[in-house]
Amino acid sequence: MPAVIPERMSAKVDGDFVVFLIGMRVNKIWKVHKWLPVFLAMPKMLKELKNSPSNGLLGVESAGLTIIQYWRSFDALEAYARNRDGLHWPAWMAFNKRMARSRGDVGIWHETYKIASGQYEAIYSGMPARGLGKVSRLLAAEGARDTARGRIGA
Repeated sequence: MPAVIPERMSAKVDGDFVVFLIGMRVNKIWKVHKWLPVFLAMPKMLKELKNSPSNGLLGVESAGLTIIQYWRSFDALEAYARNRDGLHWPAWMAFNKRMARSRGDVGIWHETYKIASGQYEAIYSGMPARGLGKVSRLLAAEGARDTARGRIGA
């Protein structure tokens, strides 16, 4: 179990970064052959990403059927997604083929956010490192970092 940090802490990322949210929704539970491959593909892709630290993935946080990924850049994220030798590309092609006539059986979604340096804020109090705090430097939330406005650099 991760150690709790009793102080108020803030996350600090050097430079720009990308937040990528991806998830699935089972719309027809009885169509296991449609959603199970999607469900099983993600852990394999995350393992592949974690085993190649040079790919630009900073880290991952799970939130049920939603995965939050932190990337060094959009280019790094896109390079992984389009790499025909990696696990994502064939899984994506298989999903599209499997769902071509029945897109309502299982839903997938993603959102990508390009975050400019200093244009974010995060606070953690009495928590283990989580989210952005797991993939960045944690700094004491004091002085300019004591308020959300100070942390976001507004």
